[in-house]
Amino acid sequence: SQAAKMKLKHNINPVLLQLINFIILVYSFVTYIPWYIFSGSRQAIAKARQVKAKPVNNKPGGAYRSVNSLHCLASVLYPGCDTLDKVFKYAKTKFKDKKLLGTREILKEEDEIQPSGKVFKKVILGKYTWLSYEDVYIKAVNFGKGLAVLGQQPKANIAIFCETRAEWMISAQACFMCNYQLVTLYATLGGPAIVHGLNETEVTTIITSKELMQTKLKEIISQVPLLRHIITVDGKPTTWAEFPKGVIVHTMASVQAMGAKADTGNKQQARPVPSDIAVIMYTSGSTGVPKGVMISHCNIIAGITGMAERIPNLGEKDIYIGYLPLAHVLELSAELVCLSHGCRIGYSSPQTLADQSSKIKKGSKGDVTTLKPTLMAAVPEIMDRIYKNVMNKVNEMTSFQRNLFILAYNYKMEQISKGYTTPLCDSLIFRKVRMLLGGKIRVLLCGGAPLSAATQRFMNICFCCPVGQGYGLTESAGAGTITEVWDYTTGRVGAPLVCCEIKLMNWEEGGYYNTDKPYPRGEILIGGQNVTAGYYKNEVRTKKDFTVDENGQRWLHTGDIGEFHQDGCLKIIDRKKDLVKLQAGEYVSLGKVEAALKNLPLVDNICVYASSFHSYVIGFVVPNQKELAELARKKGFRGTWEEICDSPEMEKEVLKVLADAAMAANLEKFEIPVKIRLSPDPWTPETGLVTDAFKLKRKELTAYYQMDIDRMYGKNVK
Repeated sequence: SQAAKMKLKHNINPVLLQLINFIILVYSFVTYIPWYIFSGSRQAIAKARQVKAKPVNNKPGGAYRSVNSLHCLASVLYPGCDTLDKVFKYAKTKFKDKKLLGTREILKEEDEIQPSGKVFKKVILGKYTWLSYEDVYIKAVNFGKGLAVLGQQPKANIAIFCETRAEWMISAQACFMCNYQLVTLYATLGGPAIVHGLNETEVTTIITSKELMQTKLKEIISQVPLLRHIITVDGKPTTWAEFPKGVIVHTMASVQAMGAKADTGNKQQARPVPSDIAVIMYTSGSTGVPKGVMISHCNIIAGITGMAERIPNLGEKDIYIGYLPLAHVLELSAELVCLSHGCRIGYSSPQTLADQSSKIKKGSKGDVTTLKPTLMAAVPEIMDRIYKNVMNKVNEMTSFQRNLFILAYNYKMEQISKGYTTPLCDSLIFRKVRMLLGGKIRVLLCGGAPLSAATQRFMNICFCCPVGQGYGLTESAGAGTITEVWDYTTGRVGAPLVCCEIKLMNWEEGGYYNTDKPYPRGEILIGGQNVTAGYYKNEVRTKKDFTVDENGQRWLHTGDIGEFHQDGCLKIIDRKKDLVKLQAGEYVSLGKVEAALKNLPLVDNICVYASSFHSYVIGFVVPNQKELAELARKKGFRGTWEEICDSPEMEKEVLKVLADAAMAANLEKFEIPVKIRLSPDPWTPETGLVTDAFKLKRKELTAYYQMDIDRMYGKNVK
């Protein structure tokens, strides 16, 4: 079974193991009846086995809907709240003095010199200070009015290029109230992509931070001729002489002060209507230049209505930690879900998230330890990193500790697969691991890319909470599917949300048909109010990716291949763009091969490459430094990190490990990489080789490794 494959290996004496298994059996038997009576898990097991979505008709390719919205798709969170300004006003009235947005104060900043001579900035942070719903509302109202004083017009574009922080959300709410179209750009986008987004949307005002203004914006400001106002959210920047004439820098506080003094008189403020564009969200895009997705008020509201329905008992007791880019649809949707339900949002960053994070001074507390969140969103890359770090720590334990952990891990895995809980293991064995994320997490939401079964199980076991795997695109306002909290199966993304329906369309080239047995398969199409208007100033691409059926229903063609299981849950099995036909005619799914190899301790990241002009697959691998150094030592290879990565001998050794893992994952012989290039440098969004959600940018990776590709395919390299 899949659970057996994911179990950890121990080295316990067989006789002792028999005795331990007998004790576990007796313990399970004795505790079963009280657990059955008092835990409430019976209902969870029953819910997990229920059908979650059904096709609306019996025709092949018929749309699947959640059983909770079979007859009518949900589109509004609260009656009459059909635009985002109304949603916030409703929440402000309901939760007036409750805490909403929290930020940690910086107590001290210092430079730490590393042995290599590099200087790392470290911070000591204090408690979270909070703004109430009322505070945030007043700040947003004043900021919106202040922007109007600066000449901002309703339905005109305004850009935000800023890290995830309270001021980002305040700015967004101001724009939603005043019907300004908010253009969002990732803080890690490269110069040309930022210039493209700002010029295409013709913005005259950009909201940013001091740091981003003095690093990213400084270099490109001369290439954005229409720019008139820069607003910094964190105080007065030190001015620089090379500022282009005609560009004025304001602080957010000064714009809010302008707004507070502004006399709007009897002038009626232009309120948005549901079909008005709320956000033009530039996707970091794994292919080509970023595209601006036009997301309306009703798209976002439908999306967050669907998402909120999948999180049970969501409310005022919940605390969410916000650290992913707010320019990403997953984070923006998650925070808007929280804001509309009375939850607190405490801000963080990947560099200050945990006690071990890179900017946290040793001995001081990271954000999760201080905030103790109950809800958290993560991309698989972050979860994979936690998984590998914990497993490395387990390998460093004494033999007794390691075997105890492994026994508890394997026991809990078995119990979870049956739908049971393990309170004793949770409090005795996994409490310490659970504290890495603050100790109070009750739901982890994962999106942005597929999560491996092994990592999902690890999070379930060690963090003692369900992992809601989601599937959605910027083009569907982030909404599509999310697994239910009591569904502990792995590798699936759940049933359609109550706001949308999903159908599968035949893809003949890939051999996927919605009449396939046992499961219908095909390209995933999402329909519903959450499906967006298309791409900004890109009619050709909009017509290619969006269609409208005879009933006026709008459908997004995702390019992902899925299959529906009997209970109505969706599994992503392939991607149209990832399918490459080899010289001999075999089809290779690059994503499938990467998923099989990515979780090896030796592999930090991998990109598989194939060409129709050749008969075999190759790959680029970012190896784990500790694991590869250990492998080199065992093989008697000495050298610097770069020399180890450049060594043909080490390439062969890593290939052997990859081949073994590929065989264990039942990959076909033609799918296994034959040659690889070991990369000494990691792929980060800053390098431009992966997106902000750490998805591979195949086009950029291909260009970056072109000489290696030529070498591996035996071409003459000059």
